Formats: sequence, C-alpha cells, structure tokens
Amino acid sequence: MAKYYASRNGMCSEREQRNMERVRRIASQGMVLLENDGVLPVTDTGKKIALYGNGARHTVKGGTGSGDVNRRTVVTIEEGLQAAGYTIVTKKWLDEYDRIVEEAHDGYIKMLKEQTKDAENPPMAAMLLALSVQYKAPPIPRIKEADLADTDLAVFVISRNSGEGSDRFDQAGDYQLYAEERSALEFVASAYDKCVVVLNVGGVMDTQWIKEIPGIDAVLLMSQAGNIGGYALADVISGAVTPSGKLTATWAVNYSDYPFAQEFSHNDGNVDDAYYREGIYVGYRYFDTFGIAPAYPFGYGLSYTTFCIEPVDVEADEKLVTVTVQVTNTGSTYAGKEVVQVYYSAPAGSLEKPYQELAAYAKTRLLAPGESQTLKLTYLTKSMASYCENCASWVLEAGEYVVRVGNSSRHTKAIGVLVLDTTAPVERLSNRFPLDCELEQLSKADAVPYTYAGEAQEIAAAKVILLSGAKIPCAVAQYETERPSFVCDREEKLTMKDVFAGTATIEELTAQLTVEELATLCVGAPNAMTGEQSVIGAASGTVPGAAGDTTSILLENRNVENMIFADGPAGLRLQKEFLTTPEGELIQTQVLPMPGLEKLMEGVKLPGSQPGPDSIHYYQYCTAIPIATLLAMTWDLELIQECGDIVGEEMETFNVTLWLAPGMNIHRNPMCGRNFEYYSEDPLVSGLCAAADTRGVQAHAGIGTTIKHFAANNQEDNRLYSNSHVSERALREIYLKGFEICVKSSQPMSVMSSYNLLNGIHTANNYDLLTAVLREEWGFAGMVMTDWGTTGTVFQDGISRKYKDASPAGCIKAGNELIMPGAQSDIDGILQAVGSTDTETAHPLTIEELRCAASHILKLIGRTNCYQGAIPYGEWFEELEEYVIVEYGANMQR
Repeated sequence: MAKYYASRNGMCSEREQRNMERVRRIASQGMVLLENDGVLPVTDTGKKIALYGNGARHTVKGGTGSGDVNRRTVVTIEEGLQAAGYTIVTKKWLDEYDRIVEEAHDGYIKMLKEQTKDAENPPMAAMLLALSVQYKAPPIPRIKEADLADTDLAVFVISRNSGEGSDRFDQAGDYQLYAEERSALEFVASAYDKCVVVLNVGGVMDTQWIKEIPGIDAVLLMSQAGNIGGYALADVISGAVTPSGKLTATWAVNYSDYPFAQEFSHNDGNVDDAYYREGIYVGYRYFDTFGIAPAYPFGYGLSYTTFCIEPVDVEADEKLVTVTVQVTNTGSTYAGKEVVQVYYSAPAGSLEKPYQELAAYAKTRLLAPGESQTLKLTYLTKSMASYCENCASWVLEAGEYVVRVGNSSRHTKAIGVLVLDTTAPVERLSNRFPLDCELEQLSKADAVPYTYAGEAQEIAAAKVILLSGAKIPCAVAQYETERPSFVCDREEKLTMKDVFAGTATIEELTAQLTVEELATLCVGAPNAMTGEQSVIGAASGTVPGAAGDTTSILLENRNVENMIFADGPAGLRLQKEFLTTPEGELIQTQVLPMPGLEKLMEGVKLPGSQPGPDSIHYYQYCTAIPIATLLAMTWDLELIQECGDIVGEEMETFNVTLWLAPGMNIHRNPMCGRNFEYYSEDPLVSGLCAAADTRGVQAHAGIGTTIKHFAANNQEDNRLYSNSHVSERALREIYLKGFEICVKSSQPMSVMSSYNLLNGIHTANNYDLLTAVLREEWGFAGMVMTDWGTTGTVFQDGISRKYKDASPAGCIKAGNELIMPGAQSDIDGILQAVGSTDTETAHPLTIEELRCAASHILKLIGRTNCYQGAIPYGEWFEELEEYVIVEYGANMQR
C-alpha cells in the first residue's frame, strides 16, 4: 500500500494559520509606496471606502503556471479592508464586474476546449494551450454617477497577471492601462477628494498616467503578496505597518526607454533568436550610464516617515570594503525602516564600466521617531572586478573606485575613493561561451551619464584609501580533463544501506550498477500519475500534484529511495485534495492542478478507479508566499530566509525532497512573462535573495532547493527553442553572477538547466555551463536536472522549429545528471549513445560519463535521506563565501 503524507483532516491546520500570519508580516515589508501627498495612511479604520478596479475582488496572489500554488483561500483586497474595519460602499459596482469576469472566463474555457477538441488528449492539450494563451482579465465597466458613494476616499485597484509560457505585451490591459481603466480613474480622481491607487501587479507597467491624471493622491505597489495579501495591504493602508519596500527593477517613463525594447521576444516578430546587444548595460546600469531619467529608479520607495542616512566612515584593504552609516528616523509620527544601499563606480580602463553597481545593502530595524541605528556593511574588494574576455580573468583595473551610499540608485552620496595602483587579476579562468554570430554590443563611448549637483565636489572631498594590486590574491580555476573512474572489485551486492553504514562508498555502489540501471536512474520516473504519459507539472506517483519523482527501480534490490520534486516559486504547488481507494490506489479526479482551469475537467472521465463511499480523502493545502519580486523588494534577507523556512516546513509535512525554486533569472526586460518568479534586474540582489531562500529551506534536514533557470532564460515565447546570443562578459557579470553568488554562499542541493539555447547550444547540453563553470569554477556539489520536457517528451505540437530539442545523451555528457519528467525515449537515447562513435547523429557517451552522472544523483539521494545523520544540508559546507556582511550597532539590535 502506498504511503501518503497528506492530512486526512480537511480543517485549516495550525501550520496553515501560523504560516499565513508569517506571510502577512513578510508581505507588508515588500510593498512599495511610489507616491503619497499625505492621504496615506488612512488611520480611521471605520472609514467608508469607495473601492473600484479589477483587482478589488479578483486580487492576484501570484503568477500562473508552475509559479502558482493550490492554496485553500485567497484574501482579496476587499476582504482585507473589511477585516481591518473599513466599510466598502461600492458593492453594487463590484457585483457588476463579477458578472463580467464570470462571462469572460467561461468564454476563455470555451475557447480552450474548442481549439483542442480534436487533440489526442483534449484536457491535457487545453491546459498546455493555456500556458501560451493566458487568460486576461476583462476591462472594467464604466463608473457612472450612480456608482459614486457618500465618502471622500476612493481606492482604485489595478491588477495584472502573467505567467509561464508567454511574454507580456506593450498593449492596453497589460503594460498599458485599458482605455476603460484610464477613463474610470479620471472620473474617480475628480469625483472624490482623496484617491489612492493600488498596483496589484507582478512586474513593471506604464505609469505615465500617474502624472497626467489630476487628483491621484497616492500610489502603492502592492505587488502580488500570496494568499493572505488582502490583510497585508490593509496593514499598510491603515498605518499598522509603515511601508519600507524598495524597487528591485527600474520603472521607465516609456517602455521604449529600455535598451533595444522593440527587439525583445515577439516585439520584432523573431522569437527564435534573442540578441543581447545591450551587453552589461541592464537595468539601472543602463539608465544611469546613458543618463536616461526613469519614472522610478532602482532602489526607490517612500515611507510614512523620513530618514537621514549619515555616513560615518569607509574603510578598505585588499580583501574587504566596510561602510559605516548612521540611520535616523527624522519624522515625528511614524516608526519605520530604511534600506541602506552601497554602490561603487569602477574606473574606466580598457574595459567599459557602468556608472555604478550595487555592492551591498541592509535594512534597519523598526526605528521610532528620533531613533538612530548604526550599520556596518562589508563587501569583498574583489567583487568590484570586471570580466576581461581578452585575458579570461576577473580583474580590478587600476584607478579610482568611488564608493557611494544612499537609499536608491538616484539618491546617493560619494563617501570614499579607493585608489588601486596597478591592475590586479582576482581569478584566472578560461573563456567558455564563444558567440555563434556577430553581435554588435552597446557602447557608452558617446553617452552622457547621470550626475547630480555637487557630485564632483563630493568625490573631491571623499576619504581616499590606497590599495596595492600586488597584495590582492588571485585564484586560478582548475578544470578536469576527464571524468573519474569508478571501480569496485567486491563480489557482494552493495546497497545504500552499506553506504549509510560506512562499509561502502557511493562510487563502489555506482560501479556495480548495469548500464540499464544507470540510464534509468538518470531519467525521472515516467508515467507515474497517468500510466501513459508524463504530465507536465504533475508527474509524481506518491505526492499528487508534485512535479515528478526519480525512479524507484533500485529501491528493492539496492535500497535506493526516490526523490520527489514540487513546483512553485511562491510556495509548494501540490494537488490540494485527492482520493484513494482503501487499498491506497490513487483515484484520478484531475490531470493537472491548475487554478482557474477546473472547468476543463467537467464531464471528463479519467481511467482507473472511480470515487466511492469508501474512498479516503486527503488534503495538501499549502501556503502561497509572496512572489519573488515582492520578497526581493523587502531588501530583508532574514525575512526571505523565513519564507524559505515556511516552504521547508511544508516540504517536510508532505514528503517533498526538492523545491523547484527559487527562480532567479534577471529582469532583462519588463515584458518577460515570468519576471514575477524572479527577484531583480541586479545579480547581487538575485544571488543574495536566492541564497537566503535556500538557507531557509535547507535548514530542514533532508530537503533542498533547485535554483533555476540556468541560464540566460529571459524570454517565455518559444522558450524551448529560443537561442540567447550573449557575450561572455555579459553572461558572467549579469546573467551568471547571481547563480554564482547563490552556489558559493548557500550550496543549493540542485540546479535546473533552462530550456533555451545559449550561443547555439542547448543549456541542457552545455558542458561548459554545467560542468566547467558550475562545478569546476564555482564548486557546486549537488545535482543538475533539466527543465520539464527539454528533450522533447512533453511539448509536442508538430511545428517545424529553427532549433531542435536537446539530446538526452547530450544532457548526460554535459553534466545534466537527471532528465525530467522522464520518458522511455530518454532512456533509449542514453543507452544508444553509450559506447557509440557516431558523432554525426548523437552525443557518444562513455560508461564513466554515465556513472559520473548517476553518482551525483546517488549522492544527493543519500544526503536527502541523511546518511551522515540528520544534518541539514547547508551545514555540510563549512567554507561558504559571504558576499555581504552586515553588523548592527551593539545597542541597536534588529
């Protein structure tokens, strides 16, 4: 009989209640106040509110696709405000929009069914179609005189959603306002004395209307705050929480202000090739270097109070740079928190440099009016290095490094100048990512960078510190030339129990396995749920709704347990309820737990057992945490680690081994449909946030994270077959750096390769990416897996592509140990390649390459089963690199 870890009690558990309260507190810390003329906070919680907008009742908790979470409930903005004591006086208008939404959603489901009715498996085909044809909230109805209420305060909610499988559009109802929204906003802002706009959005949108429409008094970026978001928003609006979130992406005045915006994804009609012509100039690096004024800069966010950030000192040597500041709440009414951001400007040498780059950051504790706190922010001197392609090294070029401190990229003060006497390499590598085409990259040669009044005088008056290039140590990467050999001359059959007992090694166990066993171990367990075809996002046989499992083929004769993987960067994505027979056989009542698509299964009978009076009911309700972008906007690594702890606890509860998160790709362009799953446009923020998330999860013994999508995955349209053309320098400084920081400072258990090609080679088949860089340069010790269907086993639509699927054997050869979700064709491809010499049609594999891949899987299975005792994975790695260290004043603890 199968063992299920789900609860048989359908009541809301203590765990759910406790974790939702934690999420409420965390979510409020990442909401960003963009504008406020004093109307917020609304301290009279008995006040009447005229509530409008598409997100008032249909509040978006997070994006769609694998980033979704099957939660018990979602607290809407209306519910949150009512629970706080406010009276909503526009329910008739909200009821009218409910009817419009129901009609629009029914039409969407009808369209999906109609377009897939002739497919082999219509429900599955419809769900796959939903990934690329996203449901779009309909325009709101007109707000008429009769819809106005007797109050002086209106709250207008603008919601936007996006998700896996398709990119956004610079169109009305997405990046732009609907015409109906603008008209309604103009009417509401003129009809009420006070007008607050709430942005319930997962990414950047146009904000020119904020300045153009008179009467808008405050704008609050709620973001997408998880299933308890309505309560968290009410906490901020009421003043129970002072907003302290800061943007982690630059919000431009015009979409066209982003570099090469019209070439992104479908904008130019070419979804096959993405040319990263902006090079290193991404986000604020671009806006600052080229002097383009943003609507809201990176790091920006207002508060209900004011702060003074007073530099105390800057110290530096050839190893560390330390900035000490005193932060004082200079307001008179509200307590609040401030974020201190440290940037550096590197000297112009043979390599072009951005105007400035983020080096460190920290958030104060809650400071009462008049209260101060001293912060010491320390970062590695070598982290200011740039990558030189000509010398294949990270180098600190000779010259002046200006250290700046402030609370946004456009509000800093120069406080120190580090003078390096000679150019110093800090790490010698080898170039690994040659371009597969000509790529003319952006140059700042004629650019006029951002500046501010008094900048030159600040630099001239700043403290000067001399550094010696000769004293800066230089590491040299060591690359393996061949895979290690696996030898075992023992005649007895070895099992994982022998490994646990210390009488055998993983290498000896691996050497005893047959080629068929090795190949099967390197492929996820196919057909786990349906008995026919692996289902994307729900292929687990033991945790319904989990994304997939490793094989159980070695369980009986080798005692090798399997691992279970669950999706959901915003919490675990599991099937929230399921039934079994008394004997434990799963009763299939749905194919894929995708919220909002339940109607696709109406009238569909699935094969296998059917529900009966003796069926056993199980429950797997999980907590929907805020989206990654909101978490990053807290600028609070302790809170992000706590979110990881929430997920880790639920993984333990439901027997999930690896969380297929965090997602940490760079916000290269705001139209990427999956930006909500990712943290920032800045690699330092992305890396530190992912490391904190990982530490929170891996503090629980036997479970871990899977950082993704590795790498240069910044487009969702044609995501399996798009080719990212990126220079080596841009890759290493922007798109790989966050992954590097996370690996070196938290050692996640797993890394997931991305769907796309990188300079002509599928990342899943890229040895230089997955072995040379990830393992040999960065010291990654875990397992690498593919994204679901990379080898062409899931998304089959019969369309001829410019680029083909990744090769199963190529995955193993590159160091991609586990192919998911798994299919017999993957196993066959590996077996055919072992010993082959046919380089024209396959990726020939040696038995040692296959054994090496299998050994990494076995090591991780052993570690997740705690064969060295119940030791949290993160504690096994003593020498983890800390990129930023923050010390708080002795009498000013957080």
